[in-house]
Amino acid sequence: MEYATGRLFVLSGPAGAGKGTLRKKLVAAMPDIDFSVSCTTRSIRPGETNGVDYYFIAKEDFAKLITENAFLEWAEVHGNYYGTRRDDVDACVGSGRDMLLEIDVQGSRQVKAAMPSAVRIFITVRSMDELENRLEDRGTETPDQMLLRLRNAAVEMRYAGECDHIIVNDDLEKSSQELVDLVKIYRR
Repeated sequence: MEYATGRLFVLSGPAGAGKGTLRKKLVAAMPDIDFSVSCTTRSIRPGETNGVDYYFIAKEDFAKLITENAFLEWAEVHGNYYGTRRDDVDACVGSGRDMLLEIDVQGSRQVKAAMPSAVRIFITVRSMDELENRLEDRGTETPDQMLLRLRNAAVEMRYAGECDHIIVNDDLEKSSQELVDLVKIYRR
């Protein structure tokens, strides 16, 4: 379904590239843009809040929502399920407000198929070594989880060219300003 009013912005990229950090900076700089809180079956991390960072739900509940066609997009990533509720996006964008999604590469492709006017922005880093260092510094994954995320990142990096824009997040303040400026251009 296409909307003539609000615009949908989609941040995607590999784990550790800084999507969440850039998203928080964008929302702080532009408080009138809505952020869609995704659902996930993964465990809550230290410092995260249910309903703010994600809706943390059981796999059985997620499966039920899939059968009800409740997701605009959903995917299994790193052994867990993630999804964006369709009704949240419809309510926001349909009322003329802009919305921001922070989702994986698979989900970004699904959103583009469902809403071709969505603006997809790929967040990346300069090298796989830098990505590995960021994941290590984050300290939220086991060695097996980190290996899986790095393998997935190698595949996800090839997806960057499908997006409308690419931001290399090697300087947080510069990358944050680049994202804000980009969104401002589309909102004119």
